[in-house]
Amino acid sequence: MRPRTTVVLVDDHPVVRDGLSFLLGEQPDFEVLGQAADPRGALQVIAETRPDLLVLDLNLQGRDAIPLIEQLRAERPELRILVMSMHEEELYAEQLLGLGVHGYVMKQEEPAEFLRAIRRVAAGDIHLSAKLTARRAGRVHRGVHRGRVAAVQLTAREQALLGLVGKGLGTREIAAQLGISAKTVDSHRRNIREKLGLATARDLVRYAVRWTGPSAGSERRE
Repeated sequence: MRPRTTVVLVDDHPVVRDGLSFLLGEQPDFEVLGQAADPRGALQVIAETRPDLLVLDLNLQGRDAIPLIEQLRAERPELRILVMSMHEEELYAEQLLGLGVHGYVMKQEEPAEFLRAIRRVAAGDIHLSAKLTARRAGRVHRGVHRGRVAAVQLTAREQALLGLVGKGLGTREIAAQLGISAKTVDSHRRNIREKLGLATARDLVRYAVRWTGPSAGSERRE
C-alpha cells in the first residue's frame, strides 16, 4: 500500500478548514496533519509536522499570502503548494506559478475538482483548470507568450509586484499588499524597468497589464 500524502491546511475560515479536513479524511491517500489560520501559524505547524503538501488560501485575514509563499519556497523547496482562492484563476494563477506554487483551484469548484487538483499536485504535476491550460498552450503556440517568458528573469518579489501593477494598483496600495515601504516599491519598479528594458513608468504599466492578462487591471495608475 502506498504511503498517504501528508497535508497541512491554511485558511482563515475555520469552516473551510474543517470541511477540507473532513473531505481529505475520507480519502485513502491523504492524511491531514494540521491546520492554521495565518502565516505565523502556518510556519509553526509546517515546521512541526513537515507535510508533503500545503493547501493555502491566497488571502489570509485581508492580506495576500505571497510573502508566505516566497518564504516557504526559499526554506522548504520540497513542499508542494496548492493555492485555493475566490479570485478568478486568470488573475492570479500564472503569477503564482511564477512564484513556485504547483497548482491553483477556485473555492467555488466542486469537491471532485478539488480532489483532482490536490492529487495532481501530490503526484508532482502542475494543476490549472482545463480552460486556462488550453489558453496557455494557445499563447505559446501563437508566439505571444514572449512577454511572460521575459518576466522569468525577475525575482519572485518583482514578479509579485509586477502582477499588482498589472491589476492597476498604485504605489501605496502595492506597499500595503506586500508589507513593504513605498520607497521599496519604487526601487523594485526601477529594477524591473532596467531588467526588462522599459524606458518609462507608463511602459512598465503597459507591460504589466499584458503580462498579467487583459482582465486583471487597467492602465489608470502609474
